[in-house]
Amino acid sequence: MSRFFHGTVILPDRVAENGLVAVDAGKVTGVWDLESTAAPPHDSSETTRLENGYIVPGFVDQHCHGGGGADFMDGDPEAVATITATHARHGTTALLATTLSAPEEEILAVIRAVKAAPRRGAQVLGFHIEGPFLNPKWKGAQDPRYLRLATVAEIDRWMAAGRPDDRWHVTLAPEMEGAHEAIRHLVARGAVVSAGHTDCTYAQLEAAAAAGVSHVTHLYNGMRGLHHREPGTVGAALALPGMTIELIADGIHIHPASLKVAAAAKGFDRVILVTDAMEATDLPEGEYQLGELKAYVREGAVRLEDGTLAGSVLTMATAVRNMVRLVGVPLAAAVAMASLNPARKHGLEGRKGAIGAGYDADLVLMDKEFNVLETIVGGETVYRA
Repeated sequence: MSRFFHGTVILPDRVAENGLVAVDAGKVTGVWDLESTAAPPHDSSETTRLENGYIVPGFVDQHCHGGGGADFMDGDPEAVATITATHARHGTTALLATTLSAPEEEILAVIRAVKAAPRRGAQVLGFHIEGPFLNPKWKGAQDPRYLRLATVAEIDRWMAAGRPDDRWHVTLAPEMEGAHEAIRHLVARGAVVSAGHTDCTYAQLEAAAAAGVSHVTHLYNGMRGLHHREPGTVGAALALPGMTIELIADGIHIHPASLKVAAAAKGFDRVILVTDAMEATDLPEGEYQLGELKAYVREGAVRLEDGTLAGSVLTMATAVRNMVRLVGVPLAAAVAMASLNPARKHGLEGRKGAIGAGYDADLVLMDKEFNVLETIVGGETVYRA
């Protein structure tokens, strides 16, 4: 039986203030703007009405390490379920399980844990392997003991351990030895390849883009900065037309003015919001683990003992709110940065990231303060406030 939702519906290109969404058998079966189209026959008594809020597509977080006291690097199916349930409370309906630089067996353990995990909350679409093929100069909070050069053989072992329909996203430093061979191999296997934790010059990232790099991980953080005579990784990311970028819009990793610069340079359709969330997300401030390193959450920031930023406790709902309120991005565009843009990046347009007929029924009901009231994954409520 169809379920209907009535309220302000956020569509990819506009806001329908008087919208109606129909869901059946896990799919969106219809969307109507009642200002211009008559409502279809339906039982109004069975309709969920959101009088003062938004109906938005579920958020897709392509860079998420953990939450609720668990980390994907735990290599434990219950830890996976804890993370997916935690982020569903904040509107994430799909994510990529993100790793840290670690011995190969620990990365394989993450992949096996995701395959064995009970379904709870957000759907795990695949994996974001952040490292270990990084530049030690820009290691950030990555453990330097486990950084190494890229090899096709290791990549193939990761993929062999996964599921046939997994999405793969690999962050590496393109300037390192062996990286270009790995980039071409990954692209041939359908992966998104991203530059991150890198000392790339403008020319080096331009060459990497020609090899297949199409994205930059957490722009501004963990990379060579912008200089007017050597634009560096940041300058290349902003200038190269085919490149998409990640932003951690927590107001800590990036100043609001720099968020505004990035959005203006790339255009709203090439910005992807991520959390880079670690295990302390949704928990009190204090001492936590990031892999084998100690991390401390104070005043909303996560740092190692030496002060290095170490992920975040950001949620996707808060990232969207910050882009609207701190940066001035229109609501529909900010929502697309957290839903449609990452879905499109991973070949899921038409299935996820928007509210439209035929899409998966991944919906979030939010109030006007961007607090999540209900999260629906595949037509099933996985969280209700």
